[in-house]
Amino acid sequence: MKEITESGGLLCANCATPMHGEFCHECGQSIHSVLKPVHGMLEDTLDIVLHVDGRAMHTIPPLLTKPGFLTLEYFSGRRVRYVAPFRLMFVLCLLAFFLGHIALDQATNKISHAEATHGPSAPINAFADAGTTLEVKKKLDQQVAQLRLTREAVGSSTGLDLAEAALRKQAAQRTAELDGSAPAKASSSESDDGLVQLDEGDKKGWLFKPTHVDIAWLPGFMNARLEKGLQHMKLNLLAMKAKGEARDDAMERLKAGTFAVLPQTMFVLMPIFALLLKIMYIFRRRLYMEHLIVALHSHAFLFLNLIVGIVLSMLAAWLVPHAGNWLGSVFRLLEWALAIWALVYLLLMQKRVYRQGWFLTSVKYFVVGWCYLWMLFFALLFAVILGMAH
Repeated sequence: MKEITESGGLLCANCATPMHGEFCHECGQSIHSVLKPVHGMLEDTLDIVLHVDGRAMHTIPPLLTKPGFLTLEYFSGRRVRYVAPFRLMFVLCLLAFFLGHIALDQATNKISHAEATHGPSAPINAFADAGTTLEVKKKLDQQVAQLRLTREAVGSSTGLDLAEAALRKQAAQRTAELDGSAPAKASSSESDDGLVQLDEGDKKGWLFKPTHVDIAWLPGFMNARLEKGLQHMKLNLLAMKAKGEARDDAMERLKAGTFAVLPQTMFVLMPIFALLLKIMYIFRRRLYMEHLIVALHSHAFLFLNLIVGIVLSMLAAWLVPHAGNWLGSVFRLLEWALAIWALVYLLLMQKRVYRQGWFLTSVKYFVVGWCYLWMLFFALLFAVILGMAH
């Protein structure tokens, strides 16, 4: 693209104002024509990409390591070389939830693979073919040993304690049947296809009641939407009581629905967090927009911190099985360091931006943090409920 060296005598094509540079000082339109060869468009695209990358290189490192630096730069008017606060938070938010979804799928697949290999869940009629109490005890010891192997392979006891409790209950019931102290009955409430078989007492619960929503002050389409979501929630809850593909599909719907609404939930919390800062620092005579910039940069840092933590966790899952437990200790230390740095970072940021003493800053930091944790808890609970209705 050719450089503009002289614009005297030229008029803006949009508002006919005399031009004194490449852009009109009245309407902001560029002097360059949008009708250009394809190679010119490629040059412009490359320039935009490199410019954004350059701003990202100036933004990401201080965002992670310098509390309050970007906010103070923004307040001072030095904004061109940095990514805008909302765009920065938005991109990091989407990336954090995207990686979080992948990491959750990875952990779920690991547990499912270990269960498929070692059989951690209580099998149907696990002790039905046992003819003596000694045989029941032998089978129980074998099943518990498999559970222990699964714990070592997965590195977590998620769901395995419940499976062991179910096995011991089945063993005790079969032992009582062999001793003649209890009537024989099925040791599992599940059918051969893995679906939960509910008795008549269970079918009297709210899951089996007719679903009808009719709120007078809501429009019809909203009532229909709520009714459909409630029906989906009931079906998902019933599917989660099953085993096999039905339960896996329900969990996938729950995860997909929850992660789909989490970004919107965080965007709702953003102005509320800024309002908390406004209330805490009402005598500092700062505009609400200034508190909103602080909130945007704070959340951008938290999402960046979360991204680094997720990447470390995924690297640990990939490298530790090949390198040994010492590397796992290193990754755990780094993850703890990130969590502690997040708390320290936000305190230092609040101190540097609002310039108050340590005592007042600490008190306001804990008050805002306590209130925001409760709001975050209810927001996450709301997201899970919406995910259940997916």
